[in-house]
Amino acid sequence: MEEPVVVPPATFLLECLFRAGLRDVVTVEPAAGGLAALAGIATRREGPPVFVKAFVEAPADDVFTAEAEGLAALRELGGATTPEVILADRELLVLPVLRPRPHGEAFWERFAHMLAHLHTKTTHPRFGWHRDNWLGRRRQINTWNDDGFAFFAEHRLLRWLGQPRVDAALDRDDRAALERLCHRLPDLLPQRPACLTHGDLWAQNVLATPDGRPALIDPAVSYMWAEVDLAHVWTTAPPPEARRFFEVYAELTGLDNDWRARMPIIQLRQHLAVLAQFDDDWGAGEQIRATLAPFRRRT
Repeated sequence: MEEPVVVPPATFLLECLFRAGLRDVVTVEPAAGGLAALAGIATRREGPPVFVKAFVEAPADDVFTAEAEGLAALRELGGATTPEVILADRELLVLPVLRPRPHGEAFWERFAHMLAHLHTKTTHPRFGWHRDNWLGRRRQINTWNDDGFAFFAEHRLLRWLGQPRVDAALDRDDRAALERLCHRLPDLLPQRPACLTHGDLWAQNVLATPDGRPALIDPAVSYMWAEVDLAHVWTTAPPPEARRFFEVYAELTGLDNDWRARMPIIQLRQHLAVLAQFDDDWGAGEQIRATLAPFRRRT
C-alpha cells in the first residue's frame, strides 16, 4: 500500500489561494496560534499581505461562510472591531493581517470597553442563533430556546456526551455528575439575558489593528450569556496586565462580586469542546473532573 502524500502546510495554503483566484501570491509563511485549521500569512505581488486559513479536510462547506458572518455580526450589531473579510468560500478564509496584542494595561482597558459595549447593546429575548455554526471542527448547535439554562445544558454541555474522546476521558459517574449539574443550573447560576457573544474568546483570538485597537477573530457567535465570553478570557491565561480588563468590564456591566466563582461551571462548555477535538487536551479533562466532583454521588 502506498503511503499518502503529505503536502507541507504552506504549499497547501498556496494551492488553495491559487484555486480561489488569488494568483499574485508569492509565498505563504505558516502562522502559529490556531488549533483546528492551517493558517498562514501570504505575501502578494500586487497588494498587501493577507491572512489565510483552511482545513485539509473541511468538516462542512459552510465553516468559513459561517465564520465570516460571525465577524460581520460582531462588527455591525455589537460595534466590535473585526477584520473585513476578503474572501470566504467552502475551502478557505482570507482576511487582512492583524498585529499581535501590544503590551500594557491600556490595550486591555480598551478591550473591556469594546466587550462591555458588545454585551450590553445586543440583548436578545431568546438564546441561540438563526443558523448553526462551528467551534473548531465541531458543529455548534444554535436552535432557539427561551430558557438560557435549558439551552446551555442541551447545546453547550450535554451535546458533547457521545463524542469518542469525551466518553473515553470521563467515566460513567462523571457523565452522571454532568447531568446532575445541568439539572441544577438554575440554582448555580443567576438569571441573565441573552446577548451577542463571540463564543470562542480565548486570549489568542484577541489581536490588534495596525493602529493598536483590540480586534477579534475566529468567532462562534450566538445569543448567549455574556459570561460565556468572560469565562473564556478568565481561564485561558491572559497576561498580568489583563487584570485591568476584568476591573473595567465589571464596572461597566455592573458585574457582581461572585462572578469568579461561576467561571469553572460556565467554562465547562469550552473544556468539553477541547476534550472532544484534540488528543492533547491541555488539562481540560482534569478541569472538567474537578468541576464535576461536587456533583458525583457519594457511595
